[in-house]
Amino acid sequence: QVQLVESGGGLVQAGGSLRLSCAASGRTFNSYAMGWFRQAPGKERAFVVAISWSGGSTTYSDAVKGRFSISRDNAKNMVYLQMSSLKPEDTAVYYCAAGRSRGWDITLVSDYEYDYWGQGTQVTVSS
Repeated sequence: QVQLVESGGGLVQAGGSLRLSCAASGRTFNSYAMGWFRQAPGKERAFVVAISWSGGSTTYSDAVKGRFSISRDNAKNMVYLQMSSLKPEDTAVYYCAAGRSRGWDITLVSDYEYDYWGQGTQVTVSS
């Protein structure tokens, strides 16, 4: 079992920055690939970024590439999402997720590949 708790969401003006954190509890955090997804009102949950269990590989959606950065600290059971140059279209509930990668140091980019999800944190970007 892995439990995930997001924090750091809030209201920010367009062009601003925000850092989201995801705290994980579990015995085998290092073995999980991690990712961030987001869901805007009336829209489907969308992939944002993923990181492999070692942190050696990352995958970014085209929508956030160059603006967002994911990182993880396995010693602290933490994963982070640094968001910069925020746009109103970034407004959504952001979820962190953990998925088993069977030992392979790969990223998971589909929501159905993830086993555990946090409760989400709201990010609102004003224009």
